Amino acid sequence: MKKNFLLSQALLPVIAVMHVSAADSVMSDSASVSLPDVEIVANRATKKTPVAFTEFGRAELDKSNDARDIPYLLQSTPSVVTTSDAGSGIGYTSMRIRGTDGSRINVTANGIPINNPESHNVYWVNMPDLASSLNNIQIQRGAGTSTNGAASFGATINMVTDAPVEDAYGELSGAYGAYETSRVTLRAGTGLLGGHWSADARLSCLGSDGYIERASSKLWSYFAQLAYSSRSTNIRLIAFGGKERTYMAWDYASKEDMEKYGRRYNPCGKYTDSDGNTAYYPDQYDNYIQHHLQLHLLQRLGDYWRINAALHYTADDGYYNQYKTSRTLKEYGLDPFYNAEGQLVEKSDLVRLKNNENGFGGATFSATYERGPLRVVSGGAANYFKGNHFGQVAWVRNYIGSVNPLQEYYRNKGKKFDSNIYVRANYDFLRHFSAYADLQLRHIHYTIKGVSDNYDYAADAPAMLDIHRDWNFFNPKFGINFSTGAHRAFMSMSVAHKEPTRDNFTDADPSRMPDAETLYDYEAGYSFSASAFTLGANIYYMYYRDQLVATGELSDTGNPISVNVPSSYRAGIELQAAVKPCKWFEWQANATLSRNRIKNFVEYIYEDEWTNPITFNRGNTPIAFSPDFIFNNAFNFSFLKNAEASFTSHYVSSQYMNNAKSAEAKLDSYFVSNLHLAYTFKKITGVKSLRVGLSVYNVFSEKYFNNGYAGAGYYVENGEKVIYRYAGYAAQAPAHVMATVMLRF
Repeated sequence: MKKNFLLSQALLPVIAVMHVSAADSVMSDSASVSLPDVEIVANRATKKTPVAFTEFGRAELDKSNDARDIPYLLQSTPSVVTTSDAGSGIGYTSMRIRGTDGSRINVTANGIPINNPESHNVYWVNMPDLASSLNNIQIQRGAGTSTNGAASFGATINMVTDAPVEDAYGELSGAYGAYETSRVTLRAGTGLLGGHWSADARLSCLGSDGYIERASSKLWSYFAQLAYSSRSTNIRLIAFGGKERTYMAWDYASKEDMEKYGRRYNPCGKYTDSDGNTAYYPDQYDNYIQHHLQLHLLQRLGDYWRINAALHYTADDGYYNQYKTSRTLKEYGLDPFYNAEGQLVEKSDLVRLKNNENGFGGATFSATYERGPLRVVSGGAANYFKGNHFGQVAWVRNYIGSVNPLQEYYRNKGKKFDSNIYVRANYDFLRHFSAYADLQLRHIHYTIKGVSDNYDYAADAPAMLDIHRDWNFFNPKFGINFSTGAHRAFMSMSVAHKEPTRDNFTDADPSRMPDAETLYDYEAGYSFSASAFTLGANIYYMYYRDQLVATGELSDTGNPISVNVPSSYRAGIELQAAVKPCKWFEWQANATLSRNRIKNFVEYIYEDEWTNPITFNRGNTPIAFSPDFIFNNAFNFSFLKNAEASFTSHYVSSQYMNNAKSAEAKLDSYFVSNLHLAYTFKKITGVKSLRVGLSVYNVFSEKYFNNGYAGAGYYVENGEKVIYRYAGYAAQAPAHVMATVMLRF
């Protein structure tokens, strides 16, 4: 019944619009007057760029910004699926676009890479409440434009932080709701001083107990900016960062455990105490701090030239405590011991700390020439990363022997140099037609050396890491764009390459080390935009050679394990529409229908520690975590001049957590609706505005899972190989409420 209703809406003739221009989707912030536009980002798409993209302006972000992470603020955009370990959108969250996970989505802030150079992931928990300091977010789907950092293999998220404003301002906002979730944010700015200078700052404090048991988060963040502006020169010094303390919830629970203990059950930190009682380690926390520093220069040279340059550095440091049960002592550099009963003890419970100390810095530059029908952007970047990874043993149960305080059991270093140069051009060769070309050369040198956190049982010693890799990639993109009045159409072809991540090397089967991937992306789109009606469609075919796809299994640290598959593809159509029949009502909808398949997939199942694999030819199978249908709907109302209401719905079809299409790895489809109410008071003495809001998430208390893991193994019994499969599921919160308030002065 539910699926039939959704499908009937999805097939209505007014569903479309893959390209949403700034004029269509970005509302101005009436609380402040922006200075003349300062373009500090060279890799943004425009309506003459043949890619599918959507933009969010500051006003739209403010409406949805309570305490949830950025992935949840972008959930209503085409092809997006979000996940939350804590079940409520705060803490460890992630997003997938067109089925591709966060390690394959290029994320930049002011053109500076945000993806971790080794894991390629973006840990939004390290940048809580960053949305309160963003002026604009652009999502490019597909290969996108040439960008800095890890290659885009499904999407690009391009964030621009707050621009300086002419008038001084202050803002105090807060949120409170279910599961003791709270946020307090203070923003202030000097406005323009002496005609040239300005300063802006933000402080935020967030917290939540999470829907999942013990999945609490304590988060702090900041943003600061000092800017100089003149007619031809703009300089910005920007610093932002955050600190997080989050209880682990990434082990997920099996359905059997949830039937026994409830949907909120969290297996992380579970152990049996000396009296035989089940207990949970109270300090199973991830602790991390991260700082970003950016210096931007924009110099205009005459009427046709513009130079952009930036220096950046990111420093982060952190660790997590983890209680592990029945661990083999020699894996941690500890000798077996005899207990009081004279029995040899080779396994015991212990607490370990895993540490990261990272530094990432570099420079970016671009030169833009724009005259008449020609616009050319040429630029590049050079970045260097160094990461120290080490583990320590903090405690061993009943250990008889010597253990140094925080005794190390592994240490290794990752170093990465990443550089690229590109040239991108648009040329209007006919009245309504423009040609587009984007050529990029990228070089990566990556090394990992030292002792691994994995144990090599064949050598009966800790595994050693000695990885040296060089890659040289050529990434061409071509397209044609047609634009006239309310109509726009485009076609494009792109090639992109992506190097493996650190985890692809360290957690892989030693006999099947990862290779680089290649993407061939073909796109075509059409959009129509009028004052009361917009629609369009985007068709894509993304063919991958040696794509690294998630197996559904997790590493010992909760990261997905991936393997290369020779041939795979993602093909689909993205549709979006908006209609506004009157001043007080607007209907928005978007849908993605896709087919995501691995050709001739071979499943490997191991006995133990990557040994004695058996194989199964599964034929053409769905790619893990890639639903075939995603639908978003929104009914938006505005009334009484300052009152707003919206009712939104989000549907995701069933998907699999592995590539073998096994029954226990299936995530069922889900349909979630949210209600948002807000009222803005504008005639209050001494303040510019007071906005209050109330949101009810998952109105109908849908019981669903949006993430998890699945794996398989086998053992030998009576000479026969017996295969077993297992899975864990990320349960999400039922109906819950969040209230917000924002005071501007």
